[in-house]
Amino acid sequence: MKRIVIALLALVMVFSCVACGTTTTDEAEKPSASVEGSTEESTAPSTSGTEEVTVMTYEQFVAAAIDTKVCVETYVQAKQGWWEKEGQGVGTFYTQNEEGAYFLYEMPCTKAEYDQLTAGTKIRVVGYKAEWSGEVEIVDATFEILEGNFVATAKDVTALLGTDDLIKSQNQFVAFKGLTVAASKNADGEDVAFLYKWDGSGQEGDDLYFKVTVGENTYTFTVESYLCGADTDVYKAVKELKVGDKIDAEGFLYWYEGVNPHITAVTPVVEG
Repeated sequence: MKRIVIALLALVMVFSCVACGTTTTDEAEKPSASVEGSTEESTAPSTSGTEEVTVMTYEQFVAAAIDTKVCVETYVQAKQGWWEKEGQGVGTFYTQNEEGAYFLYEMPCTKAEYDQLTAGTKIRVVGYKAEWSGEVEIVDATFEILEGNFVATAKDVTALLGTDDLIKSQNQFVAFKGLTVAASKNADGEDVAFLYKWDGSGQEGDDLYFKVTVGENTYTFTVESYLCGADTDVYKAVKELKVGDKIDAEGFLYWYEGVNPHITAVTPVVEG
């Protein structure tokens, strides 16, 4: 689904039309020094080669208004998949630098380019800042590959669950420790450890949804099938969970009407 917002402004017989789009993958189903030197004052050509753009720090990106044109330098961490949309190849990417993280939704690229964008690859991205149900992303983007490599280590955000500070780590690669698997209700009203799709209406190969508790709070985690399909270790591990199991988890801090991490690894915790 793609949401297109069109604003029409009129002033002294001059009309301008500004359009931008945000999208979501599913969900009816989602620090301050710059990398490799300061980019705050630098300029670089966009991929079209027809204009100059200023590379933003993460702080500047956060401060920018929705629908603003943005330019960031970041590193691919993971990708959901490649497909054709209206005759154009697109891919969705989780990216991060040493300051923060950026979710690139349906970025146009050929299959050969998609295959080239492996974990750690540095790219400069020009697009528009967008938001959907709390998830901040970059859409309608172009990119170019740069020299450099960076793969983030998981940041433990367990202590931030339930706080207003958690969102400051949105889209970053994160870790959660000491979780307890909580019950979900399937279509028959039975307690189960996970669901296929958010409402249990799915089947093998669809997204997996499971609940965890930390203290008194319960959160919904997702194994996004485009990111980690049925043949991955994490997909298989979640299917083996039982209510009450103790686990640690890693993934990307996605947002959908609140925190909804896209989990990439689950590790059982052996007590005692």
